[in-house]
Formats: sequence, structure tokens, C-alpha cells
Amino acid sequence: MSSIKTFTQTSDGLYDRHNYKVVFKGGRKEIYCESWEGVQAIWFQWAQMQAIDYIEVCDIKKYKPQGF
Repeated sequence: MSSIKTFTQTSDGLYDRHNYKVVFKGGRKEIYCESWEGVQAIWFQWAQMQAIDYIEVCDIKKYKPQGF
């Protein structure tokens, strides 16, 4: 039997330093999200079926201009 973990919010400010990857059990499917709200929507859609394996937090790669 799995337990649900609850996390608390520490700030109301925007948080856009990461993208997210939702990985389903068996590695058959991955969904990329640019916002935590998108991840939550996917989570609530699939949580009842226990189809999600984990959520990976990915750093946003920032463009660094080369040369002049």
C-alpha cells in the first residue's frame, strides 16, 4: 500500500527555474511540462490509476550567446 506525501508551499512568488518530466511506470511514456501546475494536472489525472512512476525536476537550459 502506497502513502501520499503532502508538501507545503513556502512562497507565493512565481517559480520558473525548472521544467518537469512525468515518467510513467514501465518507462513507456514521458510527458514534459514547463510549469508545476501542468505537472499537478497530469498527476491528478493519472494518480487514481497509480500509473506515474516519478516526476523528474529538470534545470532550464539557458541560451548563452557565443561570439559577437
